[in-house]
Amino acid sequence: MIRFDRGVRLLLTLLLLGSLSPVSTRAEESTGVRPLRKDLVAALASLPAQTHLLLDQQSIEQFLVELDGAPPDWAAVYGQGHHDPGHDERLFALNRERDARREGKAPLEWVIAFVWLGELSGFDEQEGGFRVVLGPKFNRTAWGEVRFKYEDLPSTLIALAGQETAKLRALIQRGTPAPVAVLITGRLIPEESLIYDFSHEAEGLGLIMPVVRVEAVDFVLEGGQEAQP
Repeated sequence: MIRFDRGVRLLLTLLLLGSLSPVSTRAEESTGVRPLRKDLVAALASLPAQTHLLLDQQSIEQFLVELDGAPPDWAAVYGQGHHDPGHDERLFALNRERDARREGKAPLEWVIAFVWLGELSGFDEQEGGFRVVLGPKFNRTAWGEVRFKYEDLPSTLIALAGQETAKLRALIQRGTPAPVAVLITGRLIPEESLIYDFSHEAEGLGLIMPVVRVEAVDFVLEGGQEAQP
């Protein structure tokens, strides 16, 4: 049997307690339990300095230009459609070529913010807020449709409405939808930063998916997203 002296036992105890301690402040900031903002201005004010806002067509297109220069020739890649024998190979080649050319570019390190669609759902009594359900937002651009794809999103999203809680609970109980904008902040995942594909809704339409590792989320009442800083 291995015996440890008192000093070693104390050190092991401290290490164990450290491993069981609460998560770091940064991890707490990335939790999915967040206040419900009344407008986008308030939500943007809480973002880290130098965050690149990708909230409209122009800003998204400029971001893509910084990364990849120009949109692909979608017609050439698409060919005769999804049943074209070379369709998948051309799409794979496009992604592989652009991944290689994108390496080391500054936007891979940028903190970016984008919006998904959300709606307040049932009330969580323990957290004292509304559960938020998510839906993707498709952004039409000159490059094709852009749909941001997230990784490491908190498993539970709760919006804390404060003084508006009673009003919103009554609204939801009457069956009236309570839509919100979900502002997501993070950085591209370098090894899979942009994925090029084709829309499953419109034939031949290009789809671009920036893949973002989430660092924070914010919730904004519908209509607030129209208030630009």
